[in-house]
Amino acid sequence: MSSDRYPFREIEAKWQGIWEARNQFRVTEDPSKPKFYCLEMFPYPSGRIHMGHVRVYAIGDVLARYKRMRGFNVLHPMGWDAFGLPAENAAIEHGVHPAIWTYENIDHMRAQLKKMGLSYDWDREVATCDPAYYKWEQLVFIKMLERGLAYRKRSRVNWCPSCQTVLANEQVEAGRCWRCDTEVTQKDVDGWFFKITKYADELLEWCERLPGWPERVMTMQRNWIGRSEGAEFDLPVAGRAGLAARVFTFIADYVLMGYGTGAIMAVPGEDQRDWDFAAQHGLPIIETVARPAGFTGQAYTGDGVKINSGFLDGLTVAEATRKAIDWLVARGLGEARVNYRLRDWGISRQRYWGAPIPVVYCDRHGMVPEKEENLPVVLPRDVQISGKGSSPLAEVASFVNAKCPVCGGPARRDTDTMDTFVESSWYFLRYCSPRYDQGMFERQAAEYWMPVDQYIGGIEHAVLHLLYARFYTKVLRDLGLVKVDEPFLGLLSQGMVIKDGAKMSKSKGNVVDPDDLIRSLGADTARLFSLFAAPPERDLDWNDHGVEGASRFLNRVWRFVIGHAEELRTAPRRAAGPLSEAGRAFRRTIHETIARVTTDIENEFHFNTAISAIMEMVNALHAFDAAAAAPREERLALTREAVETLLLLVGPFCPHIAEELWSALGHAESVFAQRWPEEEPAALARDEVTVVVQVDGKVRSRLTVEVGAPDERVRERALADDKVRPWLAGRRVARVVVIPGRLVNVVTRAD
Repeated sequence: MSSDRYPFREIEAKWQGIWEARNQFRVTEDPSKPKFYCLEMFPYPSGRIHMGHVRVYAIGDVLARYKRMRGFNVLHPMGWDAFGLPAENAAIEHGVHPAIWTYENIDHMRAQLKKMGLSYDWDREVATCDPAYYKWEQLVFIKMLERGLAYRKRSRVNWCPSCQTVLANEQVEAGRCWRCDTEVTQKDVDGWFFKITKYADELLEWCERLPGWPERVMTMQRNWIGRSEGAEFDLPVAGRAGLAARVFTFIADYVLMGYGTGAIMAVPGEDQRDWDFAAQHGLPIIETVARPAGFTGQAYTGDGVKINSGFLDGLTVAEATRKAIDWLVARGLGEARVNYRLRDWGISRQRYWGAPIPVVYCDRHGMVPEKEENLPVVLPRDVQISGKGSSPLAEVASFVNAKCPVCGGPARRDTDTMDTFVESSWYFLRYCSPRYDQGMFERQAAEYWMPVDQYIGGIEHAVLHLLYARFYTKVLRDLGLVKVDEPFLGLLSQGMVIKDGAKMSKSKGNVVDPDDLIRSLGADTARLFSLFAAPPERDLDWNDHGVEGASRFLNRVWRFVIGHAEELRTAPRRAAGPLSEAGRAFRRTIHETIARVTTDIENEFHFNTAISAIMEMVNALHAFDAAAAAPREERLALTREAVETLLLLVGPFCPHIAEELWSALGHAESVFAQRWPEEEPAALARDEVTVVVQVDGKVRSRLTVEVGAPDERVRERALADDKVRPWLAGRRVARVVVIPGRLVNVVTRAD
């Protein structure tokens, strides 16, 4: 095999085939091992993966492979969020059925993901448009209906005129549709709701009990739930004798129709929007909270002491709120109230490509849920999709005409479909036993794997998917289906991929096609760059030179290992006898690298600094080999230790090259069947240490001394040091404090 360049096309295809033939990533429950459930948010099958996919799936794959090497039983599944509006739009535009379009895209994207070398257990693949999947959420819908957690009502809802469908509050961003950016209007319609507000307090409480979640996500969820304690009371309406307005007051920082009574008492001194309104209309602005020193803004929204508030003066904002409520209640002037910004989740969609709602309407019995034995209510294929008006299902007689589950008489099916966020609210549970046909999931499997240990996905779902998944899990718990309170222990929200100053998108013409990159430089290069260019939570600025640099690094590793493979295969695994000075220093570098990479992966997922440490080790390996400062047998043994350690460390990041080079060294087993290396304390030990010397509290010099040197010898060297002596001139040494291995502090007095 050529030692000049890494033949990535040949090697990557080879190992992807071997992994598949070996079923290397297939996993079953094993109580004898600690489990680790690693999950990335599953993709919508749009037809092509993009660089955002490459980044998030590479992050998950590093963790999954690393945890396997640490001895964990790892579940790392993949599937498809397969219902949704784009499939319908494609059907209208191209004249292809949404099911055909969706499954063709799934086939293409699956092949693309496999080319990335991701360690998925493909036996657990699910697609949410499969009736065997959505059957179970239809059953849960019926159980929620029985318990009052699902209900139908006529209400004013958010309506997207472009998508021709209802949107939940969470799907409206700055007044526009989250998907197509069309301005949202209001419309009165009959629709189905899930009573998420019943769980508002618990959802809020658990925001304080998920330390593995980013604080910014928790803050977004707290703010969206928006719990406010206050009071409702009547205020007279100016100029309207005998007329009063029922208002809610103090601590919310927003005014919404439908929040509380719909009227909220405004205090412009402490709310910027109220300040702006008062300033525009010439209304007085009275400060009711003392500003901290140096405050230069307008409205003050922080905590502080009340002023200009009569009997509440001198109290904190929280104390004043409680006392004001008690004052109103004691005098019969108002009532204590807790209000929430959170509204119930509207799940009705007037579109075709979604899970049918399992309800019929009978003239004799009214609204009736379908019988469990008749589930799933299957989405029909023979449908005409126009994208306008009501649900296309209303025009399909074979679907609409049904029998009443109670009397057997003629009935009419509900023609709305469920919001696609319902499917993504439990898919992580289905992965635990995706072929189970007696329920949503096999109970013992779910109890073994759940909750998800590490979830990875975009910040854009902070109050959409993540909030709904938390709610739905609690519902399933209360239905007796799961034991967990929360679905995800840890959450990593990765940053976007940026090119030319903007998020990659077709409309901006700045897209880098992952297929092109994999063809030209290989999957390992694509993975390495996406992990090295920025910490995972930060945005990644695409840089063609950086991608080429990642490729050069892999080629450098390839040339060294292939060039030394023959002699390393027969080299001793451990150097015999005491090491030379150069050997000790190099072995220390090897084990320092192990420690750094392990710490960086375990703590905050600092993959970029872990890769940097590996690159530094490769530099040290080349330098050690070129210097030939150690005896030959020692050099060969240490080089073998270094190379094998290198391949183990780089494997989760760049699995194909690691497998091939591990094999080239004569190993029959996969590199990922090996244990993750652990640093040896003896190898990290140093013969010498640097000690800081201070004179009267200021650093004046540094000494290199032997580890364990007697305090008196360190004291003598410090006082005799050329950089220290000038600071002792004309002064008397009062005392010298020696902290072994760290510090010498010289305290002087004037003569």
